[in-house]
Amino acid sequence: MATGIVFDIKEFALSDGPGIRTTVFMKGCPLRCAWCHNPEGLRREPELYRATGACVDCGLCRRPCAHPDCAPYGRCLHTCPRGLLRVSGRQWESRALAEHLLRGAALFESAGGGVTVSGGEPLLQAAFVAELFDALGGVHRALETSGYAEKETFLSVAKRCELVLFDLKLADPDAHFRYTGVSNERILANAEALKASGIPHIFRIPLIPNITDTEENLAALAAVAGESPVELLSYNALAPAKYAGVGMTYPDFIDPSAANPPNLSLFVNATLQK
Repeated sequence: MATGIVFDIKEFALSDGPGIRTTVFMKGCPLRCAWCHNPEGLRREPELYRATGACVDCGLCRRPCAHPDCAPYGRCLHTCPRGLLRVSGRQWESRALAEHLLRGAALFESAGGGVTVSGGEPLLQAAFVAELFDALGGVHRALETSGYAEKETFLSVAKRCELVLFDLKLADPDAHFRYTGVSNERILANAEALKASGIPHIFRIPLIPNITDTEENLAALAAVAGESPVELLSYNALAPAKYAGVGMTYPDFIDPSAANPPNLSLFVNATLQK
């Protein structure tokens, strides 16, 4: 049985597919998008997350302790008076996680919802996600992915779903490499494979000021989407606050005030989800 590393399980999610859902966030991602709003999901292994905004630097967490779960992180996870320390990343067996999620089956059925597996990038733990989806048969299953994987891996997981939410970011290969750290060749190839597969899907485009929301890029991505449904995602202005929690710095070249209103006429051939 496969095991996987999950960094969050969000219940009552409303933006990761139809109805009321539970979204499972898998840890680890091969991309390094400059605007990533889940920095705690980038690294594959469990790591310390510290909510720095409310920290008063009392020093209690730096005192030695004998808790085995604290040893890998050099801090005591249990003494913070404000509860600001936690480990981002927990190992699950696929069957155990499925049993946990199926506790919400009655709600999913009544609310037209289900389970979405997101990330990070869930295809980085494809064997685990495939087993999880198999164990969730009877529940609406959705995969949220960047599409960055071998075609066979992508389709193997996608065919187990009732819906694929497929991120499209940048059409220009140089710009894609600059802002995400990887080529978009696999992604565009998998987008075409998805369109040909008959699997229900939605292409989702994050609107990042002066990066992805330009007229040129949106026109190119509209051509990639073709007749497929498209959802435009607003820039997440809350993301920068999470970076300090995992010892990272948010790039200062993204200016939320410079956001461009998207030209919706570019998507007349797609079903625009608002």
